[in-house]
Amino acid sequence: MGRYARLSPLYIVVIVLGFLGLNYLLGDRAGEEISYSALKAKVEAGEVAKLTIGESTIVAVPTDGARAAGAPERWTAVPVDDPGLIELAEEKGVEYEGRVSSGLGWILSMLRPLGLLLVVWIYLLRRMGPSQSVMTFGKSQARLQAEGDTGVTFGDAAGVDEAEEELQEVVEFLKRPDKFARLGAKIPKGILLVGPPGTGKTLLARAVAGEAGVPFFSLSGSEFVEMFVGVGAARVRDLFAQAMQKAPCIIFIDELDALAKARGLGGPVGGHDEREQTLNQLLVEMDGFDPRVGVIIMAATNRPELLDPALLRAGRFDRHVLVDRPDMKGRQAILAVHARGIRLAPEVDLEVVARRTPGFVGADLANLLNEAALLAARRGGHQVTMDDIDDATDRIVAGLEKKNRLINEDEKRIVAFHEAGHALVAQCVEHADPVHKISIIPRGIGALGYTQQLPTEDRYLLTRAELLDRIAVLLGGRVAEEIVFNEISTGAQNDLSRVSDITRSMVMEYGMSESLGPIAYENRTPNMLGSRQRFDMERPEHSEETRQEIDREVRRIVDESQERVRELLTKERDALDAIAARLLEKEVIEGDELIEILQKHAPKKGRGRGRARTVSSRS
Repeated sequence: MGRYARLSPLYIVVIVLGFLGLNYLLGDRAGEEISYSALKAKVEAGEVAKLTIGESTIVAVPTDGARAAGAPERWTAVPVDDPGLIELAEEKGVEYEGRVSSGLGWILSMLRPLGLLLVVWIYLLRRMGPSQSVMTFGKSQARLQAEGDTGVTFGDAAGVDEAEEELQEVVEFLKRPDKFARLGAKIPKGILLVGPPGTGKTLLARAVAGEAGVPFFSLSGSEFVEMFVGVGAARVRDLFAQAMQKAPCIIFIDELDALAKARGLGGPVGGHDEREQTLNQLLVEMDGFDPRVGVIIMAATNRPELLDPALLRAGRFDRHVLVDRPDMKGRQAILAVHARGIRLAPEVDLEVVARRTPGFVGADLANLLNEAALLAARRGGHQVTMDDIDDATDRIVAGLEKKNRLINEDEKRIVAFHEAGHALVAQCVEHADPVHKISIIPRGIGALGYTQQLPTEDRYLLTRAELLDRIAVLLGGRVAEEIVFNEISTGAQNDLSRVSDITRSMVMEYGMSESLGPIAYENRTPNMLGSRQRFDMERPEHSEETRQEIDREVRRIVDESQERVRELLTKERDALDAIAARLLEKEVIEGDELIEILQKHAPKKGRGRGRARTVSSRS
């Protein structure tokens, strides 16, 4: 089928013209078409010399006199069941004869529609490509890489040391299976890599194959499911059949949740038959093959809570490896890997860059260095400097700088005092992170300014005092507007949304309310990655009075925090005015310059702790 699918459009045109030519040669040659009644009238008028009566056409040859009067070479008409035509021809002395259609013409008339369908089918197959022809629907779409061709080792996967240790055992089994067999140990059949997007799950799977030097089958979960029922199950069978022939090898299924969602999630009438059949076949294949032959199944997902429980039991995906966001040391190691091909200036300190990028995953860090290299090339530099990396960080975190966006002076002053309020509160409270940069240059979608804070260390727990200080920093911009302009703007929309989320979590999830006590009121379900998903359709487990008490407690915390911030900014009004004035003058203030400004006004500086965050004003 692939050979015919490569026919060019010129060949298709030639085939169509050939059909038309044969039809013309084998059929009755065309003449002037007239009605049967008109033909009969011409016979009666003596204008017809000969009649040829066929099954589908009557051909009349005119007399010499009629031809001299301008008649065509012949007339054609569609016959009807009328014996009177023969009687009339005998009466007028017209020669007549019958004709039976040739077998070849009849066959051609039958093949014409089939030929047209064949031409259309060949054209569609050609558009689909050889890999998607009808003969390959049941074939696995896995991309096979031969031994040692992945080009990736554990040296290319930095910042995931714990996951590497778990996977080293798989490499040992693929290299030296006798080491485990003599002790009766069996390697896990399936290894599930779980983690947020961009943390390096696919990279780790390729590194295992590269370290072990075995064939590597790679495909996505969505490649199994097609519009035809049964195709996915056939592809699963074909994939495992190919893997058994190439053993020892690794099968890697990326985005497993696209294939293996829990059955029954769509309700009694909302299932997906094709996906469920494909999942059932995958379960059967994982149960059926012998782990001693050396076929290791690896899969990756960032939605483990959606996977079918039957897939996660022992004997299938036995081992779950968490590939989490890297800490500061991990980020530094990842930056060192991605900086190999980039010409960095001597003053670039990757440890400082790692400290300035909390929460970044491996893909973000690779993108950061690439953006910095692009910025250096754009300005015509020969090396990537620290300023390029800072600009790239701002672009990723806050968005593209909008230098051409025109802001009137009144709005610019509001944004300046708003960001100055955030920065001043962050420097005055005890548990806030130190301010790294303040800007009133518009960035991204609707961001008119931002205040960026960086942590001094990685944090995994937050105390009540730290959360209250975070709320205070978020409210600093809105309160500064009230104090200076006796008016509020829409710039605090994002701040207020985050304040509401933090406060409600304190009251409803963390048990940090004295009046409500250590009780979790939020109806959420944790998943394997630690995040929590809320199901609003579930019935709440607390009364209306309790919900009202929750609302009052949330309001009390926000009001007390707002009053606290108002007292602080009123007391430090001179520092607030100085920061805003410098912002209006320069548009950007770095952390060191902010400290110099505050030293002249001597506010109370607290310790910097907590997680990184960027507070932005939005229009």
